[in-house]
Amino acid sequence: MNILILGAGRVGESVAESLVSEKNNITIVDSDPSRLMDLQARLDLKVIVGNGIQPSVLAQAGAADSDMLIACAASDETNLVACKVAHERFNLPTTIARVRSPEFVENDPLTSRSTSFAVDHVVCPEQIVTSYIEKLIAYPEALQVLEFAGGILNLIAVRAVTGSPLVKHRLGEIPGLVPSCEFRVVAIFRNEKALSTLDGNTTIEHGDEVFVLAAAKDIHEVLIAMHNPSDPVRKLVIAGGGNVGLRLARSIALDHRLKIIEPRKSRCDYLASQLPTRALILHGDASDARLLEEERIGETDMFLALTNDDETNIMSALLAKQMGAAKVLAIVNRKAYADLVQGTQIDVALSPAHAAIGSFLTYIRRGNVVAVHSLRRGTAEALEGIILGDRKSSPMAHRRVDQIKLPRGASIGAIVREPKLQAADDQAGARNQILMAHHDTVIEPGDHVVIFVSNKKDIHLVEKLFQVEAGYL
Repeated sequence: MNILILGAGRVGESVAESLVSEKNNITIVDSDPSRLMDLQARLDLKVIVGNGIQPSVLAQAGAADSDMLIACAASDETNLVACKVAHERFNLPTTIARVRSPEFVENDPLTSRSTSFAVDHVVCPEQIVTSYIEKLIAYPEALQVLEFAGGILNLIAVRAVTGSPLVKHRLGEIPGLVPSCEFRVVAIFRNEKALSTLDGNTTIEHGDEVFVLAAAKDIHEVLIAMHNPSDPVRKLVIAGGGNVGLRLARSIALDHRLKIIEPRKSRCDYLASQLPTRALILHGDASDARLLEEERIGETDMFLALTNDDETNIMSALLAKQMGAAKVLAIVNRKAYADLVQGTQIDVALSPAHAAIGSFLTYIRRGNVVAVHSLRRGTAEALEGIILGDRKSSPMAHRRVDQIKLPRGASIGAIVREPKLQAADDQAGARNQILMAHHDTVIEPGDHVVIFVSNKKDIHLVEKLFQVEAGYL
């Protein structure tokens, strides 16, 4: 696929890294030559220096022959205008715009292809990160909580700890140990490497990072089975009142005891005007140990370091943890830093770009893929696709799970099946059925199938499983 990326910032860089590894032809446009030269030195891609809203620059970048434009520059205005120019001047088939403003959303007539800005898809990384953190506040035992099938199925990442019911037990024993709910372990990472095979004799060890698929209604029980239960999060401290910090504070301020530490006085005044009076706004430096001590950080259920500075986030999170905060999360943009601190005293090191990459990949994946989540900082992936066709035209339709040729390290985790009822009245009240995949489970046309892929290099093989022969369509 020929993909044109506008913007070589953190989001653009992450998108480029992900797509280059999948043998796409990538061209990236940015006005900063040094940033582009750095990318070209590390990645196999073409770079163009210039303003991406100018037709001449887009023409030089090959817009006329591109299959897709991903506009992820720093400015919403630049991204929206670039999509419009690419559509009007070059008739570019697919346009995706990264936006920060909550005024522009997916399927809004203002942004649609047939009206003003000719945008096919809108992606807001800040909102994605905010939703990601909200899930971790709701389920503090988890490292990740990701949604499939409209939210009725979740993929949970959790660190197994000594004393929890499943540690030192074999996967084959799980049904008897946790009979109240059904879930499936789709991957185990031990010492940062995925176990190559999982079977009934695989034993969960202390410290394992375990990925589990379960119905959303069963998340709490699954987490207790994998991890010692945590108290609900009531007291939170947010370091950084920027876009993400403010979005999150607006969402949780009414239900939590919240403090925000912000170094800019003018921003503090703005935060105070935007949030309920019960939210306490503190003017100060979140990496100041004296300030954290004065604010009794040791009594905090969760400390969230959400500034734009990696060093500040890491230092303040480490200080908060050392002073007794129950759980700490830090936004870390640099991949090297995230790899270094994840799983240490910092419970969660979150890269906003990697958290958002799945939304871009959903529109890029071939086949009938409807949801993508990038995992473990881009090394693994989980996909949800819809099965179309029949046994002749589809690699999965009307086949048992053990008959499907999956790459090594990939596994079918769960199937969501729509009810097939005759009466319209019954149909209206019916719910989708969640089936945990077993070797003899038969996949039917219309099923939503979730596949976990531990090695991202095998994604193209999984994409083919969701494709049907051209003759069927």
